[in-house]
Amino acid sequence: MTSARLTRTYLAAPAHRARLVQNAAASAADAVFLDLEDAVPPAEKSAALEAAATALTTHDWGNKTVAVRLNAIDSPSIQTEIARLGGIQRLDAFMIPKAEAVADIATISGWISAATGTRGAPAGMELLIETARGLINVEALAAADGLVTALHLGVGDFAASIGARSAEIGASPSGYRHVGSAADGHPVTPLDLFAYPMMRVLVAARAFGLRAIDGPCGAFRDAVATEAAAAKAAAMGFDGKQVIHPTQIEATRNAFIPSDEELAYAQRVIAAMEEAERNGHAAVTVDGKMVDYANIRMIRRLLSFKGQT
Repeated sequence: MTSARLTRTYLAAPAHRARLVQNAAASAADAVFLDLEDAVPPAEKSAALEAAATALTTHDWGNKTVAVRLNAIDSPSIQTEIARLGGIQRLDAFMIPKAEAVADIATISGWISAATGTRGAPAGMELLIETARGLINVEALAAADGLVTALHLGVGDFAASIGARSAEIGASPSGYRHVGSAADGHPVTPLDLFAYPMMRVLVAARAFGLRAIDGPCGAFRDAVATEAAAAKAAAMGFDGKQVIHPTQIEATRNAFIPSDEELAYAQRVIAAMEEAERNGHAAVTVDGKMVDYANIRMIRRLLSFKGQT
């Protein structure tokens, strides 16, 4: 069963940038991850770790899910990072970048469990699938350990991993398109570089009861691109999407919240199915379409995103 955590918007904040971290804590995002990895220059790594520890223990995070993105498994600092943060009660999860091998996840799980201290249960693990190797192993990674609670698609690093000529994080290359025949006037159909990895990550997450989080839209000043990317992830069935700037939160969250029309339709379906059950039936017609218990399960899934708007 997928975790009930509401993570429609997952805001990134560089751990060493105190003002950005404070703003993230005060933001309307459902979840925040403090970044120790790509957003932190090498000279600031130690300071970022201490800043993350301070932020976790001093800021009011409300009901947010709060995670820390660690450095890579082969970095010299990952064990120190886990040991320093693993016992902090307010930390919900460690994000593991470039997850590729089940053995690595087992090793990290051991480090997290050893760092639990007095908090009771160890922090969870959210795996970033952002390389070709990670994607082909995604099912095994999803099932690798009981601490794994979510899969994230790392769109930027994944595009780099496969050699895609992508100009923007989360956007398909302009050359990735199908050009039709001359007889039809060479119609052009844009193609989606991320359709396959998104579906692969989503199916693996669903198969093992994990949350699935899409990677960010890098063009954070482009409201249309931000909204469209979030709508795609929501329509596919993702639980949420990373955002790299607070201005993306509202549009991204709204893409995951059911519309008034969807809510009205859901109420009609539920009422019709309740009436059908009273009459001994398991299917009924609503608005000219047949609905049954599968529709009810889809509706319950939709309604779970409403949460606090």
